[in-house]
Order: sequence, then structure tokens, then C-alpha cells
Amino acid sequence: MKKRVTLTFPKRSVQMPVTYRLAKDFNVAANIIRAQVAPNQIGKLVVELSGDIDQLDAAIDWMRSQDIGVSFSNREILIDEDSCVHCGLCTGVCPTEALRLDPESFKLTFTRSRCIVCEQCIPTCPVQAISTNF
Repeated sequence: MKKRVTLTFPKRSVQMPVTYRLAKDFNVAANIIRAQVAPNQIGKLVVELSGDIDQLDAAIDWMRSQDIGVSFSNREILIDEDSCVHCGLCTGVCPTEALRLDPESFKLTFTRSRCIVCEQCIPTCPVQAISTNF
């Protein structure tokens, strides 16, 4: 099972090797999608956790016991088809190639199943046709 979560670390927990502990203690893989972590500051990680449902729940309980905020993310990238000019700038920053230009029609195509909601495409769009549902 997979769960996408945002982890918020208090200043004192930023140095904790969380992804190592998730793998070693709970057999949960953590794919880091976005990270904003610096010493002596509140840190945020957007991660996709993979593992057995019981292990995922135990890992989430452990993180919360360490005062790490855990919030579930159901965000999705939305594309306003009426605003999109199919310039292709977003395709250059998409790490999973969820956004592509069709080679024949030169129209933007979006494969939602490939999207990891890294949001790199949002500030790249010159006409602000890309957003999230939150």
C-alpha cells in the first residue's frame, strides 16, 4: 500500500534520521517528493510511503509520538484546458514525464497516474493554467 504524506518536523527533530528508521524499524520505504529541511528550522517533507498497511500505520504512529506532524495529502495537479496555450514549458520541469507534448498535435497531455504532485510545473506555467486542488 502507498500513502502520500506531508511530514512537519519541529526544530529539535530535524536531525533525526527518519527515513532510515522507517526502513529499518518498520520496513516502510519513503520516496521523498519534496524537502525543505534546514538545521534549527521547522522542516517539511512530502513523501510517498510504501509498505504493509499495518507497518505504515505503526510508522505513522511512531512519527507522531516523536512530535512529527503527519498530514495525508490527497492533492492533485489540475490543468485548465481553456487557459493552457500548450507552450510545453511545464514538460521541461516534470521529473516523471506526466506532462508531455503530443508529437503530432503539439497539445499538452497529462498522465495523472505518473504525477507525483511535486508542483514544479505550477510556477513554470506562464499563463497560470496549472494549479492544485487545495
